[in-house]
Amino acid sequence: MEWLIRMKDALDFMESRMTEPLRIEDVAKVAHVSPFHFQRMFAMLTGVTVADYIRKRRLTLAAQELAISKIRVLDVALKYGYESPEAFAKAFRKAHGLTPSAAR
Repeated sequence: MEWLIRMKDALDFMESRMTEPLRIEDVAKVAHVSPFHFQRMFAMLTGVTVADYIRKRRLTLAAQELAISKIRVLDVALKYGYESPEAFAKAFRKAHGLTPSAAR
């Protein structure tokens, strides 16, 4: 039971920092385990890797933001850690099946 509480704390930590760079070492520290053990347990419990979870959550938050605001696609891409609008558009299309502009 204690492990699940630690996992929830780590998830809360990740969720509160979706617009910031996240290091697995920092997330694992919140859960009081090594990065290797955290990644292994996270994947076992959720069925996705930590990196996939973060990427999918950021793209979901970006889609929500595009749908409800008039913020530029470039600004959303940069906010969620993408180096270029092209990289963001490619990841967005792969995750959601449409372009960021179409999601608006």
